[in-house]
Amino acid sequence: MTLHRSLPDFPWDSLADHAATAREHPGGVVDLSVGTPVDPVPDVIQRALSSVSAEPGYPTTHGTPELREAVVGSMARRYGVTGLDPAAVLPTIGSKELVAWLPTLLGVGPGDVVAIPALAYPTYEVGARIAGADVVRLADGETPPSGAKLVWLNSPSNPTGRVLDAPALADAVAAAREVGAVVASDECYLALHWSAEPVSVLDERVSGGSPSGLLAVHSLSKSSSLAGYRAGFVTGDAGLVSGLLETRKHAGMIVPRPVQAAVTAALDDDAHVADQRERYGKRRELLHAALTSAGFRVDHSEAGLYLWATRGEGAWDTIAWLADRGVLAAPGTFYGPGGSEHVRVALTASDERVATAVERLAE
Repeated sequence: MTLHRSLPDFPWDSLADHAATAREHPGGVVDLSVGTPVDPVPDVIQRALSSVSAEPGYPTTHGTPELREAVVGSMARRYGVTGLDPAAVLPTIGSKELVAWLPTLLGVGPGDVVAIPALAYPTYEVGARIAGADVVRLADGETPPSGAKLVWLNSPSNPTGRVLDAPALADAVAAAREVGAVVASDECYLALHWSAEPVSVLDERVSGGSPSGLLAVHSLSKSSSLAGYRAGFVTGDAGLVSGLLETRKHAGMIVPRPVQAAVTAALDDDAHVADQRERYGKRRELLHAALTSAGFRVDHSEAGLYLWATRGEGAWDTIAWLADRGVLAAPGTFYGPGGSEHVRVALTASDERVATAVERLAE
């Protein structure tokens, strides 16, 4: 009954007053604070979802063979990751669920350390706290401490959009292996690259040709507009995935059968991913130019769904400045102390809302 007391406040709740201000703007709010897809789910995925909607039985926790083969195929086609074992693929209920529960599922607990990036998706820390573990934030190139059991990597980064190249990722993997830590790589933005080409932790240039101790966590929420379906998967070290599977069987962590069919269709079709990337790319160009013209500096943002921007002032001052213009963003403080002068601006708004934001930034 006290677990929630050990967790931080939900970050977006603190945006309520600024959201109210933004909503009062003539023409309504342009909400760029959360990376929530707004574009329709592709028809090929909708058809797959409905194709098994009449099946009454329980789905399997491990997912259908077709789903697991689709993961293997898509990882090879899209990211050059070959040699994956279909048995080492596990569908997840989106990626946030796995991120939050992975330390617990791996047996991480009190006295253990979970290492996360200096600027990081808040759920990495939440997952460690749920497990009762300690959290350390690692600066660029910093090695995890003794006692680290899990190291999170995230390239492209949320919130900064920064891309780590293969040598940098390889160094991070080697450092984690040195202390005996599992590496979990959050790769949900891997398909959305702009000025740099990201790589998976399972790329042989990073892994050294072995997935030992490595887990790649993927989400279809962004690249396939499936946030509402809660669709993701994890793959990598066969032994680790097998252990996750056995625990998840007991816990009832099962992706619904229609969603499994939708995931399979989404992974088998690359055209809709390219189309979605093009949409985000056009919105990115407009917002990047508008922010720069309004006096912002955009840092990193080589990939992903966000622009990491600063006016050289406190993040909350910038949030207030934007809210007065009917635009809502996320303060960098949500992601760590290093974000105190930045805001995260999402590309996930309709073309009309993005155009409205561009107009307001020019006021």
